[in-house]
Amino acid sequence: MGRVLRIGTLELDVPVVLAPMAGVTNRAFRRLCRRHGAALLVSEMVNARGLVEDSSRSEELTAFDDDETTRSLQLYGTDPTIIGEAVRRLLATGVNHIDLNFGCPVRKVTRHGGGAAVPARPRLVGAIVAAAVAGAEGAPITVKMRMGLDDERLTHRAAALAAAESGAAAIALHARTAAQLYSGVARWDAIGELVAMIDTVPVLGNGDIWSAHDATAMIAHTGCAGVVIGRGCLGNPWIFRDLRASFEGRAVPEPPTLGDVCTTMLEHARLLVDHLGEARGVLSMRKHLGWYLTGYTVGGWRRRSLMECATYDELVVRVGELGDPDQVLPVENRGIPRGTRKGPQEVTLPYGWLDTEASTGPIDRDAELAVSGG
Repeated sequence: MGRVLRIGTLELDVPVVLAPMAGVTNRAFRRLCRRHGAALLVSEMVNARGLVEDSSRSEELTAFDDDETTRSLQLYGTDPTIIGEAVRRLLATGVNHIDLNFGCPVRKVTRHGGGAAVPARPRLVGAIVAAAVAGAEGAPITVKMRMGLDDERLTHRAAALAAAESGAAAIALHARTAAQLYSGVARWDAIGELVAMIDTVPVLGNGDIWSAHDATAMIAHTGCAGVVIGRGCLGNPWIFRDLRASFEGRAVPEPPTLGDVCTTMLEHARLLVDHLGEARGVLSMRKHLGWYLTGYTVGGWRRRSLMECATYDELVVRVGELGDPDQVLPVENRGIPRGTRKGPQEVTLPYGWLDTEASTGPIDRDAELAVSGG
């Protein structure tokens, strides 16, 4: 038996959520992760104002497969009225779970009061969540946030309480500050703090989960109800297979061979081509190629040759030249970090932002230029 996680009306047979990641968790990648055992898969972030004012770009971001019975996406915005309207529109299209982004650390967003800056105003967090819950008519609304702006300005406790009191069905904490970006280590103790404070809704943990062992260690250390997997699944959809095995009390399988990786890379590329067209699909695949090959010995020039591919057929040929398909991932390379480790940074806020923490009023619309899932 797996460890069941209930988030509002949703019941997950394993407590594992795919984190929303811009440019990554589109329909193609979600299909792979679903096949490997992910329980809840959150799509790319959608800008609420963009959806309400011009839905052309949002149509692509809200594309789901016919067999995605749970249609989940992350919504970003800072105006409660706009958020409420965006939620109503999304539910009308078949979406049945929405995650709210309060963690984007990008400077051009926080300097206008958006993203990770919003939790510095807990009443605004509460107003946004309440508006989303009202528009959702029973569909679960969850939130994802960071610990705060920096070590001197931690916001996760007050913001999480405001979200829970306003009707959020779950709270996920990336245990880093906005100042850290993706550098340093995730401080799991902060997740444990929220678990101890909030007993009305599940608290989920995010940060530095690179293997099934890391996930069980986080739960043991913090008491969190489940885990959110971000960078750990980049080029590694097998992590969901491993997590499912671990939570079901089975032995965690061996990592895929290079041949298995190559087969999945080409499957991923084909799904992207089907979703975006050949030119955009192959271009979008480039960022995934290095992630898939993390830890395997294939040679730098072969990796570079993959980045020069312009067509799917070209990619098939180059992937076939990568080396011994029976190559096993070395033990020392298992569970190593993936994706960006950018940071730290100085967090920029609007003038006087922390002087008006009780405000729930509209924010500069430039704050809604979010580009990151946080």
